[in-house]
Amino acid sequence: MNLNKVYLIGRLTQDPEARTTPSGQHVTTIRMATNRVWNDPSGRKEATEYHTVIAWGKLGDIASNYLKKGGLVMIEGRLQTRSWTGNQDNIKRYVTEII
Repeated sequence: MNLNKVYLIGRLTQDPEARTTPSGQHVTTIRMATNRVWNDPSGRKEATEYHTVIAWGKLGDIASNYLKKGGLVMIEGRLQTRSWTGNQDNIKRYVTEII
């Protein structure tokens, strides 16, 4: 059995961006940050990770209506990695998102 499941709790770094694809589907991009705090011999340390979440359809509409920058949010989804080749520099690029 395989499982691709992600749970994140963090704060929105900007307001959600809602748009419609050329085929008419609604999609919302949510950008959020999570942090982790730990102690080591030199003192307290903190690291922040930034995540991009993609919400489709009605879920995306709800997110764009109710979520605001700075708000605390819990996200459940799956990881998806996309790749593409840049038009100008011909370099292959990757992005990992939570769907």
